[in-house]
Amino acid sequence: MSNQNTGVDQGNGPNPGSTLVRRAEVEPWHDQQWQRLWLAIESRPWRSLALIPGSEGAPLDFTLTIAVNLSRTGMVHLGSAIQVADGTRVPLNQLTPFLNEVRRCTSMGDRLLVALPPNGTSPIATTIAQSLDAAVLCVMLEQMASVDAKRTIKAVGASRFLGSVIVHPSQTIARPHGPPK
Repeated sequence: MSNQNTGVDQGNGPNPGSTLVRRAEVEPWHDQQWQRLWLAIESRPWRSLALIPGSEGAPLDFTLTIAVNLSRTGMVHLGSAIQVADGTRVPLNQLTPFLNEVRRCTSMGDRLLVALPPNGTSPIATTIAQSLDAAVLCVMLEQMASVDAKRTIKAVGASRFLGSVIVHPSQTIARPHGPPK
């Protein structure tokens, strides 16, 4: 996968293409790892960004939690709203209305993070990801098969990915608890 550098691996130096997110001991938008990830995804222009799991193996709200944490981090950085769309449960008969709403939001100037389900569990995850400006692969270490992550990258298109986020299962990402300060 030829991605841009999106962060560091636990402070051990640059690791092109991925960021290892540690458990937040502070609110995510104040955590340096989340700030580095936000700045890395800001390195390329986008209005809509898909957050797609590498495969099954993480909780259903995995990408939604990442999207909310990134949104709040981005709001602190930019001083303006970053919208989040939950695409983890969109059925086929709602695909067109969902994509129309995404287009409506971005045409009005909003930036949008779209949380998606694993490609293998949803017939429309790839379609949604390909309809957006860019994507970030979300991986739960030791819980997701790399062969499935490679299939996801191939299905969506490697050039669409800005990079990846790697989360260790014992270091669960913080669930948001209120507005950013």
